[in-house]
Amino acid sequence: MHPELIKLEETFKPSILTKIDEPLCAKFGIELWMKRDDLLHPIISGNKWRKLKFILDHALYSGADTIISMGGMYSNHLHALAFAGKALGLKTIAYVRGEEPVVLTPTLVDLSSWGMELRFISRTDYRQLRHYKGYLDLPGIKPQQYWLPEGGAQVLALSGVAELVKEIEVAYDWLCVPCGTGTTLAGLIAATDDKVSVLGFAALKNASFLNADVSSLLKQNKSNWQINLDYHFGGFASTTPELLNFMSDFQAKTTIQLEPIYTGKMMYALYDLIRKGHFSAGQRIIAVHTGGLQGDRERSR
Repeated sequence: MHPELIKLEETFKPSILTKIDEPLCAKFGIELWMKRDDLLHPIISGNKWRKLKFILDHALYSGADTIISMGGMYSNHLHALAFAGKALGLKTIAYVRGEEPVVLTPTLVDLSSWGMELRFISRTDYRQLRHYKGYLDLPGIKPQQYWLPEGGAQVLALSGVAELVKEIEVAYDWLCVPCGTGTTLAGLIAATDDKVSVLGFAALKNASFLNADVSSLLKQNKSNWQINLDYHFGGFASTTPELLNFMSDFQAKTTIQLEPIYTGKMMYALYDLIRKGHFSAGQRIIAVHTGGLQGDRERSR
């Protein structure tokens, strides 16, 4: 591991397992636990760090001095990358989806303050960027520049996610995670025993394409996983009063903060599936809190 990355990781805190004591779980004989990756770091939290770790290591050892990536105006990925870039002495450039707003979002203000260059592009051009998967694939890329696809969707990201799995020292039946690009889900699948069922919850509407994307990241053929497409609440970044009320109630009971784009939807889905008898009595479920609270920060403005 690159010395600068080791130095950065030394500032991190442990990601603990927290049991969710909920009458619903007791009623159905289910144990529900949360892997608190949101506690790793106040900025580079959760799966953002897990995915970035080995990618940044590769970039540093490749002699890169600039990381170029893409994301929306509330992107947790860009937020983590900008902070990490500053900490590691790397320049960062972001292609941001949509026209530049008259007033920058708090997320974009942070990106600028950490030295990230923001390049606003049309949604059509943004979709085109999704075709470039390799770190040298971006057209016009210059020497010492490193291309990082949306959400850190590279095979190297799976190695960082695998470390999360190794930290879980209890036996469990289900490992659950919210899905954006599906990269974190792929990392969990690759690292788990075939006896464990891995369940992803899509945050996007019409996200069946994620099945192919996850399969393309996996180096082995595994059948112990699935993606639930039913709890997107209208689409990416969409919410409903029912979801927001659930999140508020969950935080009041557990003191654990969720956000409405990823973790809130996953936990709502798990409660609903427990209620519907999807899981068998005696099973232990571990839900991964992927951190990244930019969505909730923007909602609270």
